[in-house]
Amino acid sequence: MNVRKRHVPLRSCIACRNKTAKRELLRIVALQDGGIAFDSGGKLSGRGAYLCSTCAGDADNIRKGRLEHTLRTGIADAQWQEVAAVLKAQVKAPIG
Repeated sequence: MNVRKRHVPLRSCIACRNKTAKRELLRIVALQDGGIAFDSGGKLSGRGAYLCSTCAGDADNIRKGRLEHTLRTGIADAQWQEVAAVLKAQVKAPIG
């Protein structure tokens, strides 16, 4: 009897470039209104970027330009500070 293995989608972390299962990564989405949001369910529409838990915990070393380039949108400095704060909190209490 043949047992089919289930396909596991892989995504790359934008900081360290390691490929991991999509479910294990934190997704950040560029919204239509120009803002960004964290997508715990992986279903929000919009351009997304993925971060592994190791890189999310070290938010100070993630370059703002790398995230802007991946999402193809600009991020204001105030909004970047909010993102960094949420990423640091992610290490203590995982989202989703």
